[in-house]
Amino acid sequence: MEKILIIDDDQDQLFLLQTILKRNGLLVCTAQSEQEIYATIAREHPKLILMDVLLSGADGRIICRRLKASSYRSIPVIIFSGHPGAQKNYAEFGADDFLPKPFREKTLLKKLSRFVQVDKGEVAG
Repeated sequence: MEKILIIDDDQDQLFLLQTILKRNGLLVCTAQSEQEIYATIAREHPKLILMDVLLSGADGRIICRRLKASSYRSIPVIIFSGHPGAQKNYAEFGADDFLPKPFREKTLLKKLSRFVQVDKGEVAG
């Protein structure tokens, strides 16, 4: 099974994403702050990072830029945001894709399937 690192400080969003990914055959690890990210990557070896743009005390785009300049540069990063205009410049920060919020489960899984194998047998909506 493929492992996805979700980086988000919103507990409700984190729970929703974990539920969707687990239901579709993916393993999940999480980080809620910039301080947790590198240790979690080193420990868990995720195949993909799914990260919110807005984190408390940090900007997900800047974190993405740092990740892409590090030894973890080969890990694909999908940034998500509900902020208008965020989609325009995600690639400037090294992100591999962008997911606008709110999103449908089907859209999320389609984005993920570009980078990891997703069991779409139970996809809803």
